[in-house]
Amino acid sequence: MAQLPLSLQKISLFLQRLPGIGEKTANRLAFFFLRLPEEDLRAFGQVIADLKSMTKRCKRCQNLCEGGEVCAICDDPKRDQQVITVVESVLDIISFETGGIYQGLYHVLHGKIDPLNRVSPDQLTIDQLIIRLKDEPVSEIVIATNPDMEGEATAMYIRDHVSEVRNSKGEEVKVSRLGYGLPMGGNVEYADYVTLKKAMEGRNQM
Repeated sequence: MAQLPLSLQKISLFLQRLPGIGEKTANRLAFFFLRLPEEDLRAFGQVIADLKSMTKRCKRCQNLCEGGEVCAICDDPKRDQQVITVVESVLDIISFETGGIYQGLYHVLHGKIDPLNRVSPDQLTIDQLIIRLKDEPVSEIVIATNPDMEGEATAMYIRDHVSEVRNSKGEEVKVSRLGYGLPMGGNVEYADYVTLKKAMEGRNQM
């Protein structure tokens, strides 16, 4: 039985660790890399090698940024400083930003409460969110976790812990949830911007 050369096997095996990549697709991608000009391949390899060192979390919202201490969204004075939308992942921010449907700030949890997979609240950035609410003039947070069991549990946990928080002005912070333009069991990451727009407009106070 014919086998790939060892170097291509190593690349294929690594690619198979990526989500949604099976053996055949990984093999095709390995051959694609082999056909690239050496200059392009070296440039691609350098980008991958620098990924961890060049990328860090925004100290304000936990979004990913490069260069400064805060991300471009937090650094934009035109954004509404009184509304924070809480999302599970950075990819959810991209979904909201694609349609230009929202002009407030964000807070990235980097996950959701999931006891079956041993993800507890202290492993998320909920504590950082609470600190933000106390330090900033936020009047409302919109919880945009996915409408599945874990996302709902996370939303309830955040609501309960925000209920007694006062913002930097000493005012109560309103907690709302995206309206169900999003289907139960769906993911924000995969929603089109029109659906997200309707969900944002139809958000409900928790």
